[in-house]
Amino acid sequence: MIRGVLRSLVAVGLIVLNLVAAEQHGEVTFGGLPVPGATVTATQGDKKITAVTDQQGVYSFPDLTDGMWTIQVEMLGFSAVKDDITVGPETKPSTWELKMLPLDQIHAEAQPKGPPPTPPPPAQPSPTQSAPKAADQQKPEPTPSVSETEPARDELAQRANDGFLINGSQNNGASSPFSLVPAFGNNRNGGRSLYNGNLGVYLDNSVLDASPFSLTGQNTPKPAYNHLTGVASFGGPLRIPHLLKNGPNFFVGYQWTRNRSDNIGSALMPTVAQREGDVSPTVTIPKNLISPQAQALLNFYPLPNSTGGGAYNYQIPLVSVTHQDSLNSRWNQSIDRKNQVFGNFAFQDTRQDNPNVFGFLDTTDTFGLTTSANWFHRFGQGFFGTFGYQFSRLSTRVTPYFENRQNVSGEAGITGNDQNPLDWGPPTLSFSSGVQGLSDSEQSLSRNETNAVSAAFYWSHGRHNFQFGGDFKRQEFNLLGQQNGHGTFTFTGADSGSDFGDFLLGVPEAAAVAFGNADKYFRGSLYDAFFTDDWRINSALTLNAGMRWEYGSPLTELYGRLVNLDVAPGFSTEVPVVASDPVGTLTGQHYSDSLIRPDKHGFEPRISIAWRPFPASSLVIRAGYGIYYDTSVYQTIATQMAQQFPLSKSLSVQNSAASPLTMADGFNATPTGTLNTFGIDPNFRPGYAQIWQLSVQRDLPGSLQMTATYLGTKGTHGTQEFLPNTYPVGALNPCLACLSGYAYMTSNGNSTRESGQIQLRRRLHSGFTASLQYTFAKAIDDDAALGGLGASAGTPNTLTPGAGAASSARNVLIAQNWLDLSAERSLSSFDQRHLLSAQIQYTTGMGLAGGTLLNGWKGALFKGWTSLTTISAGSGLPLTPSYLEPVPGTAFFTLRPNYTGASVYNAPPGLSLNPAAYAAPLPGQWGDAGRDSITGPVQFTLNTSVARTFRLTDRLTSDLRIDSTNPINHVTYPSWNTTFGNAQFGLPMTANPMRSLTTRFIVRF
Repeated sequence: MIRGVLRSLVAVGLIVLNLVAAEQHGEVTFGGLPVPGATVTATQGDKKITAVTDQQGVYSFPDLTDGMWTIQVEMLGFSAVKDDITVGPETKPSTWELKMLPLDQIHAEAQPKGPPPTPPPPAQPSPTQSAPKAADQQKPEPTPSVSETEPARDELAQRANDGFLINGSQNNGASSPFSLVPAFGNNRNGGRSLYNGNLGVYLDNSVLDASPFSLTGQNTPKPAYNHLTGVASFGGPLRIPHLLKNGPNFFVGYQWTRNRSDNIGSALMPTVAQREGDVSPTVTIPKNLISPQAQALLNFYPLPNSTGGGAYNYQIPLVSVTHQDSLNSRWNQSIDRKNQVFGNFAFQDTRQDNPNVFGFLDTTDTFGLTTSANWFHRFGQGFFGTFGYQFSRLSTRVTPYFENRQNVSGEAGITGNDQNPLDWGPPTLSFSSGVQGLSDSEQSLSRNETNAVSAAFYWSHGRHNFQFGGDFKRQEFNLLGQQNGHGTFTFTGADSGSDFGDFLLGVPEAAAVAFGNADKYFRGSLYDAFFTDDWRINSALTLNAGMRWEYGSPLTELYGRLVNLDVAPGFSTEVPVVASDPVGTLTGQHYSDSLIRPDKHGFEPRISIAWRPFPASSLVIRAGYGIYYDTSVYQTIATQMAQQFPLSKSLSVQNSAASPLTMADGFNATPTGTLNTFGIDPNFRPGYAQIWQLSVQRDLPGSLQMTATYLGTKGTHGTQEFLPNTYPVGALNPCLACLSGYAYMTSNGNSTRESGQIQLRRRLHSGFTASLQYTFAKAIDDDAALGGLGASAGTPNTLTPGAGAASSARNVLIAQNWLDLSAERSLSSFDQRHLLSAQIQYTTGMGLAGGTLLNGWKGALFKGWTSLTTISAGSGLPLTPSYLEPVPGTAFFTLRPNYTGASVYNAPPGLSLNPAAYAAPLPGQWGDAGRDSITGPVQFTLNTSVARTFRLTDRLTSDLRIDSTNPINHVTYPSWNTTFGNAQFGLPMTANPMRSLTTRFIVRF
């Protein structure tokens, strides 16, 4: 038993250490032993990806998109396991422990008596993320697992034997239909060491990889680089002679990464003639009129090094360096028959260089740690609980190239922005024509901390399995940094007829800046409670029903340094209201300390069923409905509220006769509107999604299984943002006394998404398994949170004031016409109409059933290999056409062009979009081109891998795995440039990665 637990802990640690940032790995075990041949399905909306565990019980999803995914693990003869995980750049692997159903109870109506076995310590989260809440691990799901309806006994035995044998495991017990003796997989007889460990290395070298794709066609040399990762782990019982006899079991794993990666940076740089004033065939700027500010900033622009077209004339290789050290440790100790304690400690230290085409090298340092302690107590037969405490801390430091190095703005004669040595650097320059915008990162230091307590209980009573519990988290977000301390100048050519000409003259079309109140200390709390009943009504019907309540408090600032806008009816005027004195002088209303009223109505009913209508049939019908709240919306909102007048200098202004702008003093301009740039409805409500699902599953001849699924989603209270009191370019201001220049956020958005999916899966048989699925979906929204999911790639209508690219601090959709928000309703940015995915796996096996009839050295060379190929092809994602011109009275750029009626995709040679399909908006009118009305490039991915485990001795094994991304070296693009009038309009913004090869080798003992 102890050995089994140790092997499980070691295997879990290996998976934790073996992960790649863009992948999601995991391991499936039973009794501490790996389970090969288990089916693992990842579902997000109508996206469903299937993997099968290898001979080590390991599965891998190489390209899951960021966000919440539902993972379900199925294996015939076992109860299915299902849970939600959050996939992101720092996602850590998961461990899934299966529970076998006794053969004589496969068709029994009641559940087996007695409580389930004591659970092993859970897999540890990334130090940069909070561990899953206990309640999250127990929450009811819209669709129950397949375990509600079990297969016949003979098929069960056949499938189990097939999975264990063909997938490369060793079959040790001839008499058992499942061949599960205590030494399964290793056949270890006699006494052996109780300690296990491994040593391994991952290697990816530039020699094995293809060069990045060149947008200019220029043959840029590929710099040499290495991706090198070393892993080591050790685990077993802690015993100290004469001091500690029966100590806890422990596991310690360490990962050491030193990576150099290359990429190609392409840009449009000003030519020698343009620098001297010859900016276009029709516009020439005399040299004596070139501003000293422009002359100083031009020194940072390199000369073009390519003549391959007018869209890009400069290209260089960019080499980034990543150093990472990670440690994961776990321990568990059984006190007696009723009590067990377990916990973990982990940290991750990452240092990363971020170069850009100007030669500026910014660095990001991240250090995170997490630790937890848990107590498992068995109260009685069928009733037990787990109590836990968790602490996590994450520190992130962004150091710009110019910090404490050079006061670029001050030396150039630019005043009004933040010229603290920590925030030295150039102002951000944005050009409508496509000239590369000058920019550098903003300095920031954040320290986030979470303390959490949890309690979860399980009670098995008759045909009911009750689960209930709750969590409390106290969160701290401590930030030192500015939102837009460098400031932003945007040039459109309004003064001279050329945007670069306006730059040489030093006359921007818009200016924006936000700094002050650098240190911010946000505080918030999260609460949740849940109850669910898993009711096995009979052998053919299971009902899972429950209720969950979640509440995330709006964030407060420790010293009351938050600012909102007290807005008069109709947005006729506004005045700032500060959290330290939260009384609106216009409306007289009293605000809370967060300046947003809390919403404690986050009740989330969830119900699901699984039904086998015909006892002799494999047909299974599942249906479910649930409500899910978004309680994590407040952090970005609080950051914007803290960077406001009168606590900070915030400015968003357009060049005009009343407020003329120059680069010398543009950040000191007096706005014609408000000094604030952001306000939020004090009755803002977090959004929620209603999700309903219906699926039909049936077995087909030839080891095939077909599943048809319908999934619907309805989002309510999605985030909307608009610009009050604005009007089209060329129109008269309808309210001269009304203030403008700020964005206002509400929660009145809505979204819908419906999808249908057909999946055909061939179960593992004779070493071969595969799945093919097709999804048809449509998503529509007029919001930017539940449905919009942030900015579309290449969509500048999500800009910060005056910015030339989307900002992480303001990555929300801002409506073009504040009086017609319904005009923003369109396809969602993630709407992918068609998606076809395939996954093919073949294992050469270990015996006759595996199809390997070779002996001798040929058999030794050929047997035991597992190859996996994943292919995905889908239609393009929606993109929004935009027109870079500020909305009058602001420095926000949310305009769209007019659609001329010409075909968008009947493009001239070399382009993917037709510029003739769009034109500048008519004076006094908003552009009529729809949001997300362009379909982006077709999406295609192909990845392959081969792996084998070599058994060196009774105690020593080694794993070899080779992964290839894009092995056919096929060029694909994530998106196109959709800014009308831009030199890169209709061209790809970047290319997806080309072929790469990674070799992994691990020795286990």
